[in-house]
Amino acid sequence: MQWLELSIDTLSTGIDAVAAALTAGGFADLVLEDQQEFEEFLDQNRAYWDYIDEDLQSRLQGLSRIKLYIEQDDTAALERLKALLETLKARPDAGTLGTLALTVTSLEQTDWEESWKENYPPQAVGEHLVVLPYWLADTDTQGRLPVILDPGLTFGTGAHPSTQMVMEAMEAMLPQGGSCLDLGSGSGILSIAALRLGAASAIGVDIDPKAEDIARENAAYNGFRSPEFTAYTGNVTADRRLMAQLQSRQYDLVLVNIVADVIISLAPVLPQLLGCESTLICSGILDSRLQDVTAALQAAGLTVTAVRAKEDWRCVTAKRRTT
Repeated sequence: MQWLELSIDTLSTGIDAVAAALTAGGFADLVLEDQQEFEEFLDQNRAYWDYIDEDLQSRLQGLSRIKLYIEQDDTAALERLKALLETLKARPDAGTLGTLALTVTSLEQTDWEESWKENYPPQAVGEHLVVLPYWLADTDTQGRLPVILDPGLTFGTGAHPSTQMVMEAMEAMLPQGGSCLDLGSGSGILSIAALRLGAASAIGVDIDPKAEDIARENAAYNGFRSPEFTAYTGNVTADRRLMAQLQSRQYDLVLVNIVADVIISLAPVLPQLLGCESTLICSGILDSRLQDVTAALQAAGLTVTAVRAKEDWRCVTAKRRTT
């Protein structure tokens, strides 16, 4: 089946009104792209990342747009849409609605429900691991240890340099039968990798309540359940009850793959989770923030033992100072 993508240019001031008119006119399943909403989202959540896709930001600059899709031979729907847009242009508030210019693009025939999976091939990481989407779980891994995920659920698919560096560091530093604590666990990828590499147990903690269920689901794809893998929701720096629960033991390996500002805020509590022989691995750090992070770790009583680099990202390994 052939499809047409219909794109309507509007403004932030009018995108909701145009969408409402389209819905009332019988056009459903609208895709709204609003630059102002995107910028507001960034401002509200800026503490949780250091890197923003500048290409995406530039493409959205000053743009508000609505997209919808119809079958290519549905000429009646296309004419109905054109007539609706002309009606909107004649409204007294048309100046707030934007140009309402219509762009029609013919899309190649494809299997929409399955084509997105092509973006998630097996991803070899380090010397021993390979990240697989769940639909390739039976793939021959050629001796590599499989980390099986649903990549459509949340951040953490193994493709990002910060995640890869943590997994590579774990291969060298995780003791067999050891324990792992993953702060900012997301999809659970690092906890699962630790278990694949021989950890006896792994705990994943994330501030997003959706991540807890997602991490458990991904762990189950790999055959791991409680007590091997445990997931919690909470903010370690603010939730005293959770922190007390985590502090009831020390971990051979503590992972923090988030962003610089969050690592810095966590730094004072990290030594309380580490034993004398334990290792801390922090990643998600842009090179421009490396000095800030290492200074915070050192001020908290930790000694930086190594720094890995991949593209613009840095991964820091540290241990608790004993003297």
